[in-house]
Amino acid sequence: MRTIAFHNLGCKVNSYETDAMAQKCIEKGYKIVDFEQKSDIYVVNTCSVTNIADRKSRQMLHKAKKQNPDSVVVAVGCFVQANPEEVVKDEAIDLIVGNNKKKDLFEILEEYLNQRSESKDLQGTTITDVHHCDYEELRINKSEEHSRVFVKIQDGCDRYCTYCIIPYVRGNLRSRKPEDVVREIKEIAANGYREVVITGIHLSSYGKDFLKDGKPSLDYTGNADYLTELLKDINEIEGIDRIRIGSFEPMILSEDFVAKLSKINKLCPHFHISLQSGCDSVLKRMNRHYNTEQFYEKTILLREYFPGCALTTDVIVGFPGETDEEFEETYKYLTKIKFFETHIFPYSRRKGTVADKMPGQLTMNEKKERVSKLLELDAKLSAEFRKSKLGETTDIVVEETKVIDGKEYLVGHTPEYIMCAIDTGNNNLDLIGQKTEILLKSMLNDEIVYGEAT
Repeated sequence: MRTIAFHNLGCKVNSYETDAMAQKCIEKGYKIVDFEQKSDIYVVNTCSVTNIADRKSRQMLHKAKKQNPDSVVVAVGCFVQANPEEVVKDEAIDLIVGNNKKKDLFEILEEYLNQRSESKDLQGTTITDVHHCDYEELRINKSEEHSRVFVKIQDGCDRYCTYCIIPYVRGNLRSRKPEDVVREIKEIAANGYREVVITGIHLSSYGKDFLKDGKPSLDYTGNADYLTELLKDINEIEGIDRIRIGSFEPMILSEDFVAKLSKINKLCPHFHISLQSGCDSVLKRMNRHYNTEQFYEKTILLREYFPGCALTTDVIVGFPGETDEEFEETYKYLTKIKFFETHIFPYSRRKGTVADKMPGQLTMNEKKERVSKLLELDAKLSAEFRKSKLGETTDIVVEETKVIDGKEYLVGHTPEYIMCAIDTGNNNLDLIGQKTEILLKSMLNDEIVYGEAT
């Protein structure tokens, strides 16, 4: 029995794809081992969203070969698509698999291993055009997590934000057939999982390729119903208690769309809306297709239909040409909206993007200073949101045990994705994987709320 180890880098879509590749290899007779162990085969599902992601991808590939020089090291995914010439020259990499060939990993591996038995110096390459392809059907019915499973329903992006490499490495918009999504989630529910997280490269574009003209458009009114109808179908699946959405673009959030979402009773009131900057001039340079006033109106709409909901976002700091005044606009804007959590990134130059050639590139020290200021603000706003929930009765899906300040607790997340801890006594260990009602009592630390099972 061949041993195989997987390591995932990057987004939740990558995480889903790694689980799917691993599951198929298990079904075909491979034995999964930890990536830190000696293995016959190592598969690194790479990321290329930033320069740091590129570096981590290289490091993990080299680490694999160092752990077992006789192993087959497989580079898969976005780093491969973004840097094909570099990857081909890397002697630590034996087999290269592009983004839309992950479903064929087992077959590609078997063919390569048969050929390699005759030539030890063989390097295999399977990189194909991701800009003219169909949705790549991958499937899972279980996950490493106890209660939550990520389900991919969409791939590709047609936004071409000036800073982003993803449209070039993920390719054209492809949506998964709703009946296939529902079938997979029914299998997931049958295996005891209570929560699904719907994910994709650009979820708001789900269904665009189902439209008759199929042309890129900034208007979501034509495809938004495909997403709400799919969510309604998932809502009817027995055994699923929660549906969580990965991310929305702001301009899909029309009142009609949000009103339809509010009628899906299993949908978690936790919405990630991609902002990137709180300054209109920076948003324009980013090619983001909305302004701060429009974005703010969407947050008001969500809070109207989902009172007390959690709003989270992404912000890029130090975009080319960002002045002190533009940064201050972003700071004040985040203070105004009061996100539950903000994922803050220093701008990373990506070769092949428009922003890479823009004037006014900031130094890393300038970016770090601004990131630090926003992290401080984020910690303050996050704590305020958590404290606002104290005294409420809610529910968590218990995920695992966790040692916090020397004491063991059961932990899980509320529908708003607040991490909560409850005592392990009174047979509470039986609650792992189950939804349970709790009273939010106090702050256990800056990031975790203490609750009591009711």
